[in-house]
Amino acid sequence: MSDMSGSRRRILVVEDDHGAALEVTAVLEDYGFDVECVATGHQGLLQATNGAFDAVVLDRMLPDVDGLSILATLRNIGKRMPVLILSALNAVDERVRGLRTGGDDYMIKPFNGLELAARLNALLRRHAGDDTLVCAAGLRVDDLTIDPVARTVQRAGQPIALKPREYSLLFFLMRHAGHLVTRSMLLESVWHYHSSTQTNVIDMHISSLRRKISLDGRLSPMIVTVRNAGYILHAAG
Repeated sequence: MSDMSGSRRRILVVEDDHGAALEVTAVLEDYGFDVECVATGHQGLLQATNGAFDAVVLDRMLPDVDGLSILATLRNIGKRMPVLILSALNAVDERVRGLRTGGDDYMIKPFNGLELAARLNALLRRHAGDDTLVCAAGLRVDDLTIDPVARTVQRAGQPIALKPREYSLLFFLMRHAGHLVTRSMLLESVWHYHSSTQTNVIDMHISSLRRKISLDGRLSPMIVTVRNAGYILHAAG
């Protein structure tokens, strides 16, 4: 279900393909979202402009108005709700265009439902400002702390030496503490890979990071592997 607290989050889905629209709607409703789906760009722009939606899932290739035109219009009139672009256009330059136009995230079809819900929840948390906060004291999850200015990490007051990639990986996990982080999210955000290339680089770094933040097994490892899905960093208790 959705990991947002309070009332169900309202999501506008703009998708002209009937089968894809049904799939996206079913997935998001399964995860606790309240979904409204429209099939044209004009309807999508009207609903996004006048309706009270927490986020938009937007197709790129619509029969009347291109998805990027809708996105640009929303940003130009001051609509700041998160927009996740869901498209079959998978070229790097297309993804860059979508993000530069004002998209908050970009997923390629066909999509994984669990990852779609996870990414949407991450966008909503960041938009609401209730994600783990970065402040002068850095990030803290239980007794694990990270100082983004000094780039230092401590667990139970003990310093932990991390390699640069391990530090970036831990920072990302702590920013999303308590929530599922998928392998695709890590590949894109930490390694900047924009493909589904099979690689064990994540497993190797997670294994090393788990050992280090547990102080070689003396404390809880804190990082849980969710089989065939991703990872969750949670408080030791």
